[in-house]
Amino acid sequence: MHDLLADGRALLPTLQELRRSLHTFPEVGLDLPRTQAAVLDALSGLDLEVTTGVGTTSVVAVLRGSHPNRPAAAPAVLLRGDMDALPVTEETDEPFASTNGHMHACGHDLHTAGLVGAARLLHAHRDRLAGDVVFMFQPGEEGCNGASVMIDEGVLDASGTRAIAAFGAHVFPGPRGVAATRPGTLQAGSNTLRVTIHGRGGHGSQPQTAVDPVPALAELVTALQNMVSRRIDVFDPIAMSVTQLHASDAINVIPASATMGATVRTLSDESLDIVRTRSKQLADGIAAAHGCTAEVDFAVQYPVTVNDTDETAWAMDELRGFLGEDRVQLLEQPIMPSEDFSFVLREVPGTYLMFGAERTDVPAERQGNNHSPFVIFDDSVLGDQAALLAHLAVERLAKETHTV
Repeated sequence: MHDLLADGRALLPTLQELRRSLHTFPEVGLDLPRTQAAVLDALSGLDLEVTTGVGTTSVVAVLRGSHPNRPAAAPAVLLRGDMDALPVTEETDEPFASTNGHMHACGHDLHTAGLVGAARLLHAHRDRLAGDVVFMFQPGEEGCNGASVMIDEGVLDASGTRAIAAFGAHVFPGPRGVAATRPGTLQAGSNTLRVTIHGRGGHGSQPQTAVDPVPALAELVTALQNMVSRRIDVFDPIAMSVTQLHASDAINVIPASATMGATVRTLSDESLDIVRTRSKQLADGIAAAHGCTAEVDFAVQYPVTVNDTDETAWAMDELRGFLGEDRVQLLEQPIMPSEDFSFVLREVPGTYLMFGAERTDVPAERQGNNHSPFVIFDDSVLGDQAALLAHLAVERLAKETHTV
């Protein structure tokens, strides 16, 4: 199967061209018409059963394997790549940098191109597929839960039967070409906390005649940070970042209300329940102490991303043989970013992994991390990224059907 690596690397110029085109014109959210058209064009000419989404501009492609021992009731494996960008203004020196105010700051342009590459590789090697492969090109990962939209529209059963396993790879600025994952909890769940403190507005020169919600909100921000560090189990941590604050629109007006928004990442249902309950207690108590009231909205966005233990042990063994021992890393701890592939993994056992794509030709001080306006990725990994996804699909179907 190492010819998949050679074939993936032969595809590299084509995949880089696609990736850079997507990077130049990124789209955000669930409606990605230009990106969808680019994917459909890249898949044209392949013998695939292609459908597009109704609630989003998704693309689902099914490849029917032609292994001579393919069973009549053939199993299917799902491979996923997300396609959307972020509302971030790019600040890199890349010659193909975005100029439309959005940015592929999380590497989804590589995910899309890599999945196209996997489709091309598997199409060329379809005689090795003892089953079917579903390619899930997904919009709306960045906060819009495009995965659930596609699940509701039937992506998990697109081949005619429920997928037996699901795999995906996410690039990050880590060691180039190194696949890293872990069984069990891989990524945090994502939640949002919004609090509005209601007081009584007034003139900025006469605070004694108003009930100012701003000091209460400021105190709440500090109290929430203290809660995270002092009242949460360090072995089941949460990450909370207050990212939005709003009070008066005029500098001489004490507002009637003031609001804050925070992103909250959790690694278990237990820590989720604790932070949800204690955040409301703090908001209510601090507001009351200032003569105000609190309106609290805690919303669960994405659940914890949990890799299936058996599938992940198998996938890591496969990748060690495919990529080499030095290119497969077991993560000791979960990581705090969140991912809506978690919804897929709640329905289908599988593995999500991180794939290193750091640039070594650019000084570290000019590079950022995922979601940074300065983040850059080495897209020379695309051939290997496509090949590892293709390899997992071939071997997982072979394992299921006892074929070689």
